[in-house]
Amino acid sequence: MTQTRKTRLIHGGRGQARDIGPVNPPVMRASTILFDSITTWRDARKRRETERLLSYGARGTETAFALEELVTELEGGYRAQLFPTGLAAIAMTIMGYAHAGGHVLFADSVYAPVRNIAKSFLTPNNISFDFFKTDGSDFEAKLRPNTQLVFAESPGSLLYEMLDLPEICRIAHERNIPVAVDNTWGSAWLYNPLKLGADVSVIAATKYLCGHSDVMMGIMVANEEAWKKIGDLPEALGQVSSPDDVSLVLRGVRTLSTRLAVHGQSALTVAKWLQQRPEVLKVYFPALEDHPRHDLYKRDCKGANGLLTIELKPEYTLEKAEALIDALELFGIGASWGGFESLVLPANVKDARSAIDWSQHGQCIRFHIGLEDVNDLLADLEQGFKALNA
Repeated sequence: MTQTRKTRLIHGGRGQARDIGPVNPPVMRASTILFDSITTWRDARKRRETERLLSYGARGTETAFALEELVTELEGGYRAQLFPTGLAAIAMTIMGYAHAGGHVLFADSVYAPVRNIAKSFLTPNNISFDFFKTDGSDFEAKLRPNTQLVFAESPGSLLYEMLDLPEICRIAHERNIPVAVDNTWGSAWLYNPLKLGADVSVIAATKYLCGHSDVMMGIMVANEEAWKKIGDLPEALGQVSSPDDVSLVLRGVRTLSTRLAVHGQSALTVAKWLQQRPEVLKVYFPALEDHPRHDLYKRDCKGANGLLTIELKPEYTLEKAEALIDALELFGIGASWGGFESLVLPANVKDARSAIDWSQHGQCIRFHIGLEDVNDLLADLEQGFKALNA
């Protein structure tokens, strides 16, 4: 029978079919895998290039294979690879394509630590790089004959800019340039870069796939051509994830659709409330109708998550913004997002953008709207704004 995505989220990636067995795939911990003969050993080593099967712990166990299978299906890819962090998955993707004498073109909206990869890895290895505006106006002009990879993020980090990803992929592919996308915002559920034309999708499973703020993990999903390009590099550089962490992500991902629906609806309620605050100049949340390129959000996304950012009016300094943050009781102050809890941090957009000039904008605050009662969150924000104006 035909099954919806929501049903496949529950029933996919359950490991090997068994006549009798647990609901969740068992946690398989292993380094050494034993074989009954040299012939079997050689056969496994040959087949592992195109199949998920046991050969050595660093190549994954059945626990890892189950998660890879599920996320590959959700993203519409060919194969997936697990990494110890989302940033490691991004780095491996970039390293798989970028070589001396080449050029990488980044969207200006990428996760800020990606800029550190560019400075720490690309520059010392004689690989140049640029950032294109997130409205795409200078994208084609910044492509070079030696561009080896376009790396984007949509919706973007901090400000949630929407890229016209199908058009970017069309232009890049006409020049035989692959496109990779950080899809942590969409987390294989709200947004699917591969189905929009990209070659690689990278997700920090640390966030919504896990959903409980207790795992670090990254996942890279690729189409077949990209997999052949990148496939051997993670093993060569010793990239692997703990089966215990994998099992926690597998447990968390089963409720992904339900959790994201609540995150998104509560965030929309909070965003509309914030739009009415006299202290707020702008609310950045792609589900709002006045968000830049909201039409692309409606076309390409299946909903929103819990992230939103506000820009305060110019008279409110960083110190005032921090007073607001310190007055909050339900919003934790901490890095990351995607767990069940609400979070808040000052947002340094100025250092996270270079293709646009942010120096004249107001102080920004990023919120992650969790699964608490939204009325309690609004009451908490009310007392935060009282502190802002004190």
